[in-house]
Amino acid sequence: MATTYTISDLAREFDLTPRAMRFYEDMGLLQPGRSGPGGRQRVYSNRDRTRLKLTLRAKRLGLSLHEAKALIDMYDSPRDTGPQLRKFLQVLSQHRAQLEAQLAELQATLSEISEHEKEARSLLARVDRPAAKKAKAN
Repeated sequence: MATTYTISDLAREFDLTPRAMRFYEDMGLLQPGRSGPGGRQRVYSNRDRTRLKLTLRAKRLGLSLHEAKALIDMYDSPRDTGPQLRKFLQVLSQHRAQLEAQLAELQATLSEISEHEKEARSLLARVDRPAAKKAKAN
């Protein structure tokens, strides 16, 4: 018999809220079965659990949920993994370039801040010297 999970099981395991789980379902990332009166209870399969795990991994890598869904959906297709892996590498390459550009921008900003700090400390030292001399003279 296949293992199944409730929304609470997976939410707890992955430290998510049930609301986030329902959002992922609305995005088409998860497709739980239904049970109980009126089909109100969600029943998640191992496939849903794996897709959730991959979705969260993709988010940590900086992918949008649409990009994550496109990649994850490719794994549901026939077993030729070549196209999937090429697409995954392409997406990762794009995100790497974006993050490297952001890092370069942050490093430039930090350098600029350091220069302003140095300049402000130098000016402050000049301002403080005459005040110290006056205090000594009195």
